[in-house]
Amino acid sequence: MFVLILLYVVLTVIRPQDYVPGLEGVPLLPAVLVLAFGAWAVGKKSFAAPQFFILPAFMLVLMISQVTNGWSGGAIDELAKFGPTVIAFYILATACTSPRRLTLTMATLVVCSMVLAMHGVGQAKTGMGWTGIPIGEDGRIQYVGIFNDPNDLGLLFAATVPLAAYLAMRSKFIGKLFWLSGMLLILYGVYLTNSRGAMLAVLMVAGSYVWYRRGVVTASVLGVAGLACMKLVSSRMGELDAEEESASGRVDAWYSGLHMFMSHPTFGVGAGNFTEYNDLTAHNSFVLVLAETGFAGFLLWLAFVGYTFWMLANILRHKFDAGGDAALARRWHDERITALALLLALLGLFTCAFFLSRSYMIVLYFFAAMATGAYMGARERFPELPELKFSRGGWRWVPISMGSIAALFLLVAVLLRTT
Repeated sequence: MFVLILLYVVLTVIRPQDYVPGLEGVPLLPAVLVLAFGAWAVGKKSFAAPQFFILPAFMLVLMISQVTNGWSGGAIDELAKFGPTVIAFYILATACTSPRRLTLTMATLVVCSMVLAMHGVGQAKTGMGWTGIPIGEDGRIQYVGIFNDPNDLGLLFAATVPLAAYLAMRSKFIGKLFWLSGMLLILYGVYLTNSRGAMLAVLMVAGSYVWYRRGVVTASVLGVAGLACMKLVSSRMGELDAEEESASGRVDAWYSGLHMFMSHPTFGVGAGNFTEYNDLTAHNSFVLVLAETGFAGFLLWLAFVGYTFWMLANILRHKFDAGGDAALARRWHDERITALALLLALLGLFTCAFFLSRSYMIVLYFFAAMATGAYMGARERFPELPELKFSRGGWRWVPISMGSIAALFLLVAVLLRTT
């Protein structure tokens, strides 16, 4: 089962079925997922995490959002589109409860990112990648399938940088050299995407790590210096203000998305229907969910994301007493370092997602599955960690969601006044 779900991850990211002759049109992804699900279904599993309830509930809201907007057949369409993501999340989350499997999953994603970065390097040098995809007209690298947008490549790269650093820290000399080289290659890939969101995400990851280790003052100073350097390195970073055409279009899309929510507050305008009401997509994963699935979907999606961050934060802030047992103290230290790497990866991922419409992108749920599995495994090894249940504290997401929506309205109002 675990080998099959890792194969599914590889096929999702590297996507040979999209460009290798003879594989085009072959349903490799569905076939591998069905096999992985069949192997997973017969084993013993734990669902001791609120995400296992929230994600299928969110899928149900996606289906209802189509029905309430007059398309009954859309419910089946959403089941077909988002159902594989739910299945992959279930399998990967329950598989990543052991440190070894979690590390192998991280390594798989990092190696996949290295492959895509090497494709980008070749594309930048010759103008054409081995996939047959040329470099973009604006000189930005791109890949195939779900990564044909440079910003999506940047999202993956930003999320895997801290994982590469984590793997390097855990390895001996040869392994350390390999993973550090991979991290540099991925960072170069971020540069080649020329994605402002990805560069900001890398800065967020680095700043958060420095904040965790050295405090907010040092992180702030280095953050300002890093932002200045990025403006020198990237021509697009120099245009980062609300009056720049691309940024202004994003703000207008956010404004339209909030109006869609106001006109359809319960279940939104329907999953995938944002561009039926606005020429541009939302360019913000939070606004997209709010507009397309209304308050019901936004609450569930925000809770899903929030619990994922909350789990990792619980590990980092938990005060564990090893009672003088050096081996136990080392194991707890390893849990904390793993949680930190995953938390930094999620910060990079959602920094990019704040500027992109990637609420339903499967890669996001791969990372959420790793974090969920890591916490369930940590609770098995250290039962002192608190158990999180939606049934026990789910009510809190109502005021949190309302506050988040108010914050989005305030942000858009401020940005509109600066243009």
